[in-house]
Amino acid sequence: MSAREQILGRIREALRRPAPFPGHTHAAHPPTLHPPAAPAGGSGRSPVGAPVIPLRPSVAARPWLPPGGVTPAEQWERFCAASTELKTAVQEFESVEAAHSRLRELATEQGWTGVASHHAPLTDAAIAALGLPTLFTDGGYPVNDLEKCSVGITECDALVAQTGSVLVTSRSTGGRALSVLPPHHLVLARRAQLVPDLGSALAQAKARYSPEWPSMISFITGPSRTGDIERILVLGAHGPRQLTVFLLP
Repeated sequence: MSAREQILGRIREALRRPAPFPGHTHAAHPPTLHPPAAPAGGSGRSPVGAPVIPLRPSVAARPWLPPGGVTPAEQWERFCAASTELKTAVQEFESVEAAHSRLRELATEQGWTGVASHHAPLTDAAIAALGLPTLFTDGGYPVNDLEKCSVGITECDALVAQTGSVLVTSRSTGGRALSVLPPHHLVLARRAQLVPDLGSALAQAKARYSPEWPSMISFITGPSRTGDIERILVLGAHGPRQLTVFLLP
């Protein structure tokens, strides 16, 4: 089979499975459509003559998101399950010392030669325990040096049980690049930072930062990946190939 035939075969296979539209079959959230207000003049059409597309309320997508759990135990179970699906490595520790011991083991196993990090209580303690050359990104730094680091170690703003996501901001995790350029991103988090869902994480960010928002807010959901070419999953295409989360007490 030629490459052309293989690509067309994948397209035909994908077209045989139509994607369902959120809200169509869930009784709790009927798919009510709410059209936007008509533009000036009351014609009901856009300024360039195209028809106005009705907007679906955000509540219609909620049934498609998994539950985040009620108790801390349920939330941690859900976060671990989502992380497994996302290929995120997750480990819980009974003490900070145990986490530092595992960190040193990882450094040996993966042959870390340099670390990138930022100044914060959890990261400062971890860097001291590692004893490796460290580039701190809180101030100015050479971008090329950051790309050469084996791992980026950061704190985070929240862990989202619902989706297995890590909420980070430019203000709390050493800038925009620290969680992106090194091939391995390792997150240090406290159990108290675990929240049930995306709404709770955003509410927490609003309470912490509003009205002086950081320049970047991001939900990291698994290591960087793409499936654009023939629907073949490739990790590390646009960022870290590995994402690790250490949960500390």
